[in-house]
Amino acid sequence: MREPGFNTKAIHGRGGPEAEGAVSTPIFETTTFHYDTVEAGAALGLDRGEGYFYTRWGNPTTAALEERVALLEGGEMAIATGSGMGAISTVILGSLKTGDHLVAPRASYQAAHELFAQILPRYGIASTLLDTVVTEAYEAALRPETRVVYIESPNNPLLDVTDIAAVARLARAHGALSVADNTFASPYNQNPLLLGVDLVVHSATKYLGGHADVTAGLIVGSRNRVLALRPTFRIHGPVLDPFAAWLVLRGLKTLGLRMERQNANALALARALAAHPKVERVHYPGLPEHPGHRIAHRQMRGFGGMISIEVRGGLAAGARVVEALRTAVMAVSLGSVETLVTHPASTTSVTIPAADRARAGIREGLIRISVGIEEVEDLIDDFTQALEAA
Repeated sequence: MREPGFNTKAIHGRGGPEAEGAVSTPIFETTTFHYDTVEAGAALGLDRGEGYFYTRWGNPTTAALEERVALLEGGEMAIATGSGMGAISTVILGSLKTGDHLVAPRASYQAAHELFAQILPRYGIASTLLDTVVTEAYEAALRPETRVVYIESPNNPLLDVTDIAAVARLARAHGALSVADNTFASPYNQNPLLLGVDLVVHSATKYLGGHADVTAGLIVGSRNRVLALRPTFRIHGPVLDPFAAWLVLRGLKTLGLRMERQNANALALARALAAHPKVERVHYPGLPEHPGHRIAHRQMRGFGGMISIEVRGGLAAGARVVEALRTAVMAVSLGSVETLVTHPASTTSVTIPAADRARAGIREGLIRISVGIEEVEDLIDDFTQALEAA
């Protein structure tokens, strides 16, 4: 029998019945669980027993989400967290100690950048932030004490593409853990674990949830690697509440349909914007002229719903364009059914020093677009009028 396809797995998981025969996974909105003996309670408290103990340790609704995302990513086990940064911080702080070293791209999610550049040094952990994501840059940055090699592909906000398999091989040969943020691609378009990465993180707030109504994160990998992170998770406590887990599970059921439409809309919009005289450059891995197009074509099934454009006129022009949009919504975050736009130089990247933004290629006129599922003709018309108004 053939393996079920992506949409079937996203809807049905491994195919077992839900509690009490429910079609929709029940919401176990409880903080604590009954156990029959003190021995059973002790085993659960040590994270060795079967069943549930306390929702910070685990919950049936959250466990259903973890199992579903692990299945879609090709992993054995997952941990659901209260945000994407909860997932990233759990992995990084659970994998590094004083004296260790991390390698990561400079152009990455702004809170991850802050973790690497500002928080880790307080723990005596060094970071090398790369100005380019080519494999040779990762190799040159490795030190004897490098313990984590971090990948974000496509990255935020420039849509640079990393050769995931090559960097994963490099990390493995060096004895370092490879971690990939797969938020921009989603498991529909890309599976870093199948390319050799050790752990995958997601901001499930974005494509996995898909409706801008829940904040969540996921860590996915082999059972042993995920179990090794559970003490850090339990102590730091970035727990996902059961209702939020249920919202992400609901969103997962339409992930494939949404991504199919967002992939198509983004490619059409990228092509239209590339032809506009007020657009200096379009960053989208689905365009043949994108430097990472060949790698993206090899490791992705679709090019995703994220685009960044550079408008002529710098900071002021970028601000005027996003303010003139009528259909697209000026808001942070991404991955929702609505088209969302941000102007990183004035909003999402303001916590990154200007010099670091410039080194990372985040220019003043850059606009990041999270393409939704609207009619693409309406989106093209909206961006055309906004560019002309600016």
